[in-house]
Amino acid sequence: MGLFTGLLTLPLAPVRGVVWVAERIQDEALRQTEDPTAIRRRLAEVDRAREAGEIPPEEAAREEEYLVGKLLAAGPPLGGLEV
Repeated sequence: MGLFTGLLTLPLAPVRGVVWVAERIQDEALRQTEDPTAIRRRLAEVDRAREAGEIPPEEAAREEEYLVGKLLAAGPPLGGLEV
């Protein structure tokens, strides 16, 4: 970016900063929701909640089905064997 362009777009700097922060937040949110370890952790939480009677079995089954689908879509773990 040249000096002239930089000066002309200077008023947009706060917008570019907000967009950059929003992109970083989105990246982190996707990392946390798509990470196989996080998905397995959530599966364990759902199982524990079902056993404790905190959620109905039907809701637990739906959540587990959704999470297993995400886990399968994530692919095999790095360095792991494909099942």
